[in-house]
Amino acid sequence: MEYSFSTLGAILGLVIAIILIIRKVQPAYCLILGALIGGIVGGGGLDTTVSTMVSGAASMMSSILRILTSGILAGALIKTGAAQKIAETIVSTLGEKRALIAISIATMLICAVGVFVDISVITVAPIALAIGEKAGLNKASILLAMIGGGKAGNIISPNPNTIAVSEAFGQDLTAVMFRNAVPAVFALAAAILLSSLLAKKEGAKITAEDMESAKEADLPSFFAAVIGPVCVIVMLALRPLAGITIDPLIALPAGGLICTLATGSAKHVVEYTEFGLSKVVGVSILLIGTGTIAGIIKASALQYDVTNLLAAMHMPAFILAPLSGILMCGATASTTAGATVAAQTFAPTLLAAGVSPLAAAAMIHAGATVIDSLPHGSFFHATGGSVSMSISERMKLIPYEALIGLTSTVVSIAVYLIAG
Repeated sequence: MEYSFSTLGAILGLVIAIILIIRKVQPAYCLILGALIGGIVGGGGLDTTVSTMVSGAASMMSSILRILTSGILAGALIKTGAAQKIAETIVSTLGEKRALIAISIATMLICAVGVFVDISVITVAPIALAIGEKAGLNKASILLAMIGGGKAGNIISPNPNTIAVSEAFGQDLTAVMFRNAVPAVFALAAAILLSSLLAKKEGAKITAEDMESAKEADLPSFFAAVIGPVCVIVMLALRPLAGITIDPLIALPAGGLICTLATGSAKHVVEYTEFGLSKVVGVSILLIGTGTIAGIIKASALQYDVTNLLAAMHMPAFILAPLSGILMCGATASTTAGATVAAQTFAPTLLAAGVSPLAAAAMIHAGATVIDSLPHGSFFHATGGSVSMSISERMKLIPYEALIGLTSTVVSIAVYLIAG
């Protein structure tokens, strides 16, 4: 085996990046600095370290291009009111008696059609608070229902994390999305069950101030709202169904433009695309930083040492997929960054061990949703803020969120054991 950096250097670089992220330093810079220190300490020398960082960042470019174009779809769904209309329709159809089910399903579908998971929660939150107030639900149960639904939708979505994982394993985006369909259903069921249990406990109630965030808006019809996402799904599904390949680079922005036209917002297309770009620029920059440290870790002895450790513990090689997803996303508190590092680092090892690339991608992706919402990440604060929840109350939800992510991970492993 050949490697350029030691395991100690790779781990030290990652730890330094984590510490700086926790201390609120810009995450992309944290990852770049961590990569630089890790490479030098790992014995690679300055020239080798920098060239490895550059090549690692370069390997992210195909994912970044697709993510940048996905902003057109996300911007259209949010700014036209399509996402809110889809959520409102689902909630009103299922009614107050099934409020938590409706909230979970609404967030799942909004995320599954291409809206980022934190934005999905923020989009559904005003509607969820309104119906939760009528149904007498506490904030904890409402937020967990949204987060759980978002986690379920995230592993079957054309979102940045799915794109990055599919790219790392050279798999079709649609295939990776569909592979976790069953785990997503189980995650949704877990979200509904756990939020229902929380609803029976004492917790912060919805106040009049919370309800001020639920603003009236002129929304499109349900048909106009769903036509864009439906077109994206159809275009992406043409490859497995008819052998016609339409790359996400084309399908995602095309769906956004169709959504804009269908909702009668063509004159705002420039404004909406700029808004969408603003939502994906941060993720794209983060992926550049992620690529630098992923390059160092991939070129280090870490993957070999972890593989040897699993062998010494008599654990099967495929366990590396979900385990790496869990650990890397916990370290970065980001589904996208963590899943990317895990996939980029351990793809060669998993493939060499005979694990199916599609199954490995799916298991890493599912594992990425277990502890991705820790306090040193933005998702923790954005979701808590969507329902005006205190940090201490938000902290109490982490174990429940982890159980939801663990549910989809266990089911994803089961799918691999059954189907290969």
